[in-house]
Amino acid sequence: MHKKTTEKPKIIAVVGPTASGKSALAVEIARLVGGEIVSADSRQVYTGLDIGTGKVTKREMRGIPHHLLDVSNPKRAMSVVEYERLATRAIRDILKRGKVPILCGGTGLYIDAVLTDASFPAVPPNAKLRKELEKLSVEKLFEKLQKLDPSRAENIDAKNPRRLVRAIEIATALGRVPARTIAKSRYDALIIGLTLPREEMQERIHTRLIVRTRRGMLAEVRRLHAEGLSWKRMESLGLEYRFLAQFLQGKISKNEMLNDLEIAIRQYSKRQMVWFKRNKNIHWFHPSEQNKILKIVQKLTLNYKTLFLSQGRI
Repeated sequence: MHKKTTEKPKIIAVVGPTASGKSALAVEIARLVGGEIVSADSRQVYTGLDIGTGKVTKREMRGIPHHLLDVSNPKRAMSVVEYERLATRAIRDILKRGKVPILCGGTGLYIDAVLTDASFPAVPPNAKLRKELEKLSVEKLFEKLQKLDPSRAENIDAKNPRRLVRAIEIATALGRVPARTIAKSRYDALIIGLTLPREEMQERIHTRLIVRTRRGMLAEVRRLHAEGLSWKRMESLGLEYRFLAQFLQGKISKNEMLNDLEIAIRQYSKRQMVWFKRNKNIHWFHPSEQNKILKIVQKLTLNYKTLFLSQGRI
């Protein structure tokens, strides 16, 4: 008879800014430790958003099971609360089967929601307010939030209408958006962060944008619209989908679309790093240090096997 353990479940997380190589590293880690990957990307949860989000392909998965990809219709926005519930269920199932869960993504809010017991404001959607706010431009929405809650306005994506509307909704109901801090950890997590010097990151972003354009990113957006995804909803999905939708509506030229999109992606990567740098438990590496990372993970794997044996799970 095995003693009941009070240890927290063990998990690995791979985080970092866009274009840093998280997906490929997570696959290598999963192959080494017998793991399965849980995506933590706020747009890869949607079906059909493939090229624009850089969703990992079947070939790139290399036989490793991936969870939380293609689980929601893009016509309907998925909340962080809903994501956390689905991700936690997937992690529980992976652990139950004696495998190692590997949380991988660049959406800091999703990462925190899964790894900690951080609570989210219990403010229900306000249909009347949302209808009024939908008429406003992103600039007007941002101005409104600045007046309501200057501190929240400082660290929000000022170009994301969905985030702005939700922040205004919460601030209207509560007076301000409650400050979010890193709460208690729910897991014994090894958090690996990938980071690069600014010039190298910018070069990666530029190259990746060219590759995605050649792979048919524009055709993907045309198809999504033909299948019923409105231009308004497309723009609310941000970055690639926002600028491509604007181009296809004739609002901006192709050169403006490519230039503005690249600048927006750079700004987004900076915001991602600001978010992740708050977490002092992240171990940072350059993407070229893969062998070093895998050696650290290999040591952890021995601990997993010892724990699983003590629990009678393998």
